[in-house]
Amino acid sequence: MMAGAFVGSLLLLGTSTVFSWPVAVGNAPITVEEERALAFDAPTGSCLTWTPPEGADMKRVDCAQPHLFEVTSNVDISADYPANSPVPEVSRWHDIAKQKCTPGATAYLGGTLDPFGRYTISALKPTDPQWQDGDRKLRCGLQRMAPSGGLLASSGTAAHQDQSNVHDPGTCLALLDNQKIGDPIPCDRSHAYEIVGNVDLGPAFPGDYPTKDAQADKANELCAAVTNEYTGGADLAAKGLTPYPDTLEQESWAAGSRKVDCKVGAKLPDGSGLAPITNSVRGSGTEGSPAPPVPTEPTTTSGTPAGG
Repeated sequence: MMAGAFVGSLLLLGTSTVFSWPVAVGNAPITVEEERALAFDAPTGSCLTWTPPEGADMKRVDCAQPHLFEVTSNVDISADYPANSPVPEVSRWHDIAKQKCTPGATAYLGGTLDPFGRYTISALKPTDPQWQDGDRKLRCGLQRMAPSGGLLASSGTAAHQDQSNVHDPGTCLALLDNQKIGDPIPCDRSHAYEIVGNVDLGPAFPGDYPTKDAQADKANELCAAVTNEYTGGADLAAKGLTPYPDTLEQESWAAGSRKVDCKVGAKLPDGSGLAPITNSVRGSGTEGSPAPPVPTEPTTTSGTPAGG
């Protein structure tokens, strides 16, 4: 194991980056390089964090703290890549990680993985020098990813969390030029939606997967109370704003996900998509609160409203 500049590479099945935190053992602190090496080889159930994008300060943290990676398994791929095998191309690494890490991640989550849910499978792979030294271990894990592929911090172990892909109330999501939904941004910047809360569809549908229309009807009903409390009773329609509750895919339902986001946004005048809005809707119905978001001129008129 090299204790040099990089200890491992993070493979996001779509994004790559390379990666510590000195801790004390008794009275003897360990170096950044030693902590990085310990984090890189942390056992299943460990949680890691670092400063994106380089990750040179990768370190272990308690899973109750915000973290970027949760180890689900360590897989030896030497049977497929014996000594003197060339380092796989990046595109091949993605396939390797998906093939080798999915079974362990699914088992770690209790036997089901929501493909549209909160977590994405990723892996820490050996660096090229480590590969040349014979390291063939793939450190598999779970992460939360933003639509752009950037990382989102999680708190609490994934093994004990609902996989529903919901956000904290007060999260605002960017609106991209192609009418797609972007990453979380400050609400005082132009955005597509503000998350005002989450609701659980499970009690309303204890049986098989409900249709999207049935989900939408129930979500609208449940989100109305959540939205009213969050906004302080604001008249959203009078302000040109519209509730946009999410629905769940059948694969998500089969994996046990039942929660959806309650969102507030605005339509373009012709109804063809979303209009950008600014500022938060929180408390907009109370005196002295910040001004409510106001639809602005659209940057595009193509596409349709995007959920999630």
